[in-house]
Amino acid sequence: MQRSRALILFGILVLITVVPALIKFYTDWIWFAQVGYLEVFRRSITARLALGSIAFVLAFGVLAANFYLAQGALRRREFRIMGEAGPRIVSVDLTRIKAFVYLGAGVLAFLIALYASSQWETWLLWRHAVPFGSTDPILGNDTAFYIFQLPFYQFVQGLALVTVLLAAAGVAGAHGASGNLSFDAARGVVATRIVTRHLSVLGALVLLLLAVGTYLRIPELLTTDSGTVFGASYADVHARMPALRLLIAACLIGAALALFQVRLQRLWPAAGAAGLYLAVAFGGAAYSAVIQRFVVAPNEQVRETPYIIHNIAMTRDAFGLDGVVERPLSGEARLTLDDLENNRATLDNVPLWNDQPLLDTFGQIQEIRTYYDFVSVDNDRYTIDGEYRQIMLSARELNSESLPSRSWINERLTFTHGYGLTLGPVNEVTPEGLPVLFIKDLPPKSVVGLEITQPAVYYGELSSDHVFVNTKTEEFDYPEGEDNKFTRYEGDGGVVLGGLFRRLMFAIRFRSLDTLFSPNLTPETRVMLYRRISERVRRIAPFLNYDPDPYLAISGGGLVWIQDAYTTSGSYPYSTPAANDLNYIRNSVKVTINAYDGRTTFHLLDPDDPIAATLDRVFPGLFTPLGEMADDLRTRLRYPPGIFEIQAAMFSTFHMTNPAVFYNREDQWDIPSIDDGRESRRMEPYYTIMKLPGESGAEYIQMLPFTPHQKENLAAWMVARSDGENYGQLAAFQFPKQTVVFGPNQIAARMNQDQDIAPQITLWNQQGSEVIQGNLLVIPIEESLIYIRPLYLRAAGGRIPEMKRVMVAYRNQIVMEESLDQALERLFPSDGRALVAAPEEFRPDLGTADGTDLAGEAQLHYQRAIRAQREGDWARYGEEFERLGQILERLGSQPTD
Repeated sequence: MQRSRALILFGILVLITVVPALIKFYTDWIWFAQVGYLEVFRRSITARLALGSIAFVLAFGVLAANFYLAQGALRRREFRIMGEAGPRIVSVDLTRIKAFVYLGAGVLAFLIALYASSQWETWLLWRHAVPFGSTDPILGNDTAFYIFQLPFYQFVQGLALVTVLLAAAGVAGAHGASGNLSFDAARGVVATRIVTRHLSVLGALVLLLLAVGTYLRIPELLTTDSGTVFGASYADVHARMPALRLLIAACLIGAALALFQVRLQRLWPAAGAAGLYLAVAFGGAAYSAVIQRFVVAPNEQVRETPYIIHNIAMTRDAFGLDGVVERPLSGEARLTLDDLENNRATLDNVPLWNDQPLLDTFGQIQEIRTYYDFVSVDNDRYTIDGEYRQIMLSARELNSESLPSRSWINERLTFTHGYGLTLGPVNEVTPEGLPVLFIKDLPPKSVVGLEITQPAVYYGELSSDHVFVNTKTEEFDYPEGEDNKFTRYEGDGGVVLGGLFRRLMFAIRFRSLDTLFSPNLTPETRVMLYRRISERVRRIAPFLNYDPDPYLAISGGGLVWIQDAYTTSGSYPYSTPAANDLNYIRNSVKVTINAYDGRTTFHLLDPDDPIAATLDRVFPGLFTPLGEMADDLRTRLRYPPGIFEIQAAMFSTFHMTNPAVFYNREDQWDIPSIDDGRESRRMEPYYTIMKLPGESGAEYIQMLPFTPHQKENLAAWMVARSDGENYGQLAAFQFPKQTVVFGPNQIAARMNQDQDIAPQITLWNQQGSEVIQGNLLVIPIEESLIYIRPLYLRAAGGRIPEMKRVMVAYRNQIVMEESLDQALERLFPSDGRALVAAPEEFRPDLGTADGTDLAGEAQLHYQRAIRAQREGDWARYGEEFERLGQILERLGSQPTD
């Protein structure tokens, strides 16, 4: 009866765990076949199975053999078991002992194999490793040894050591329970001769494996933090490495002593082996500490200089910084009108619309229906009407959670996709303060040459659930007035549902009876899986790292997502890790995903990257040459912010190539933070179109400024180029150290304290509106800088931010105007005059203002009049007093309570 219950429970456990896993495996298999990456899936599965099987056979052999020998040497079949009432003797049948031996060995071997199978990537990279062609400066190993080979050797050594230790523990436990191994207070450890021999052999194996592990720790010193530098330092090379070599010898001698003990009945060889190992280990650590304290510390800079040089060179190589073009700037240049005209493309593409305000605006004026969402705003550039324009665009995706009626038919068959996009320039504003849109509404209407012929978005950043297409139910396409337009899917995206068996498999996977019994599904129905971009690419290629922000592009009249993928490592010798613990990174792969049919292509951007080349060997057919990418998509490629931000952070330190300067951190830079009064936010890279100093034309770049460490003036700015043959080139423009250039936080503070700007912002806030200060933009023009910051206004209770002002700073001058052109006209008047008074400021309608509003407005004009008086600007003084008089008249005419 008990056996029947156990079998029933086991069967239920299998149904709950194993069957769903097999069904998911089967449905994933046919999905991989549909997307064209079945070989990648098959290779990963076979690698897991092969490595797990090898580990299981070897571990089971070692464990079972040792456990079998242990039980065969037992003097009796009785075991002393501790119970609640004290020890008691239990007799066990020999057959049961053998079954327990094999069962125990099998369970432990299975757990070992389970862990081993998870290291399938390490194994495959080791087998197919491509050399880097560069060697470390200490041991002379190719860099590939540290990235591909050393991790695998450490994995094998660790697995073997765990297996032998488990075997030793099991053997000791068995003999201890049977009485063959015991501890006597007077005699110490007491063991029979056969137990001594068995444990001595296992001890020798443990020491041999420790010797192997110690040998692997020597090259590992080049990939660990030693304090002064990352990688092996003076103490590591001159003390720790010799100590580790001595420890290897100690392990080998200890192993020999353990084997010698096999011929003796005494335990002193084992004690001698253990004592020798511990003595050398602690002695080596003490010797390293002495060298560090008395040899290195008194003259650290000189001692560590060779290793600092290694650290600088290897870090710059690992992060792609060795190719950064460094250009000096005078810091004294003054801009003229001619300079502005020569950089008109830069000024015409200043990104005045920031992501979040624009996303909020899109959500209010272009979502059309509650079930549409704009998830993110993407930045790109297109040639529009012959002009190179920077634009912002966002896909209109379907959010099934916002459907009015969330039935199975609505969520899975009818509302299956988003529709179209919204696109506009980064710098144009309507009279109402809203963004100008080149593509808008449903169906998408374009006022420029960018036509969308297939606007459906089945795959995107929000699409997380599966849907069925090509069913008997028409799909909702888009709303048109009071009616809805419907469509039928005509692409080849998704897995064909097929007959009853497949339908049953998907029904179990989705836990949905509707999938099995719905009359709306046919054998030709397609099931779309893994529709979210981030999930889709990781399901196909989990061994790549991905940028968190895929971006949308228009290609061939359709919509295509571009996802940047990175090859990374944390084991590059002498390379200092970034904040995310990676010390090697390349943007070697560009992934494109068609928004209509989900067609996913991994394009190899950098075939010279050894990690990408190794992956290409591991998974033949995974990567497609970049030359096969459509031309209109290749022009959409941009240098990704994920890698540029890491490179900029590393360059802030590793632009110092002089070891003495590096050691003292004399020229350390920081990425600036801007305090807006509520929080301090670190600046992030931003895209813009600009003409770089010394270049002939404008181009699409990404840039980020630097300030000296713990100071706020500007030290340099860095760019990553994205166009044509210049793609991927990095450049840094540095100001002279003896010249002080205002930094971003200094400019932001001056803007907020300006006598004209601060009262206006305060007034708006007092009137119930919310003032949103946009990103502060550092815009280089020739060898000088202009700071630009947009100002948005959101009405109380409203959700649409409107761009109302643009603040511009140049050298010591700060102005705020309704547009960038007006602000530049004030700073650089076309008639050659000095900085002139601002045109009439935005004011609330005096006919509707109450006394509080008018009083604040009167105070504002009074302050401006006083300032004009101090500056001797009598024309402006008269204008401000005239406006003050008008407001006072209005105040006098208001009724009193």
